[in-house]
Amino acid sequence: MAKRHTLSTVVLAAFVTSGASLAAQAPNTVPADGGDIVITPILHASVQVEHAGTVVYVDPWSVADLSRARPADLILVTDDPSHHLDPAAIERLRKPGAPVVLTAKAHESFPHGTVLANGERGTFAGVRVEAVAAHDMTPGQPWHPPGEANGYVVTLGGQRIFFSGVGECVPEIQALQDIHVAFMPMNLPLDRMRPRPVAECLKTFRPKVVYLYHYDNASARWFANPEQERPDNAQEIAATIQALRDALEGESIELRDADWYRRR
Repeated sequence: MAKRHTLSTVVLAAFVTSGASLAAQAPNTVPADGGDIVITPILHASVQVEHAGTVVYVDPWSVADLSRARPADLILVTDDPSHHLDPAAIERLRKPGAPVVLTAKAHESFPHGTVLANGERGTFAGVRVEAVAAHDMTPGQPWHPPGEANGYVVTLGGQRIFFSGVGECVPEIQALQDIHVAFMPMNLPLDRMRPRPVAECLKTFRPKVVYLYHYDNASARWFANPEQERPDNAQEIAATIQALRDALEGESIELRDADWYRRR
């Protein structure tokens, strides 16, 4: 079935201030062997992670302000649309010869990387990477068919970090073990991965720390097309994130705030 992506958060009102600037994002840290892991949320599905001098970038996107981004030792691409696969952003950020790990579908558009299929694993730039299934189960558009997209588990300093990419809570995600940090999507306004399903998914593999990302497709569309009017959805998004917090109440899972859609 053909797939079309409509870029569609959950930004607390206090975060809705100014610019998708990497420099403006406050880094988050996670204790790890050999020093803290530094996590920098950037925009929508784009994340920069650093540990012991190694920089891993997931789904770099030129729409974000990349002027202060660190040169990447490893780039991971979860899917093929431009907000996941952006060849210009990859070439701008990757160090000479740095590996790019991606899906077979993305490889058709960017043939300069290494393909990992769902369930495969490898070591790139000294980093252990496992590809995890990422697809939809509930009919609708956009549609992510089985085998076309990847999530990734990355091991840094003994900590396993899961980037879910897009899709729903498939059995392969539920079977994950020993995940310290998880990045989970909430594909609003679609009736997939709403607060309750996200919470129930998290309870199956129980990461210690969770970042919600890839959740405000309307604002992501605006970043890609800033001549349009920005959607006035901050209150709706804040309420949705609060619903997820409520659904996780009493669980030993830390939901961290991050501003993925900062106003310019």
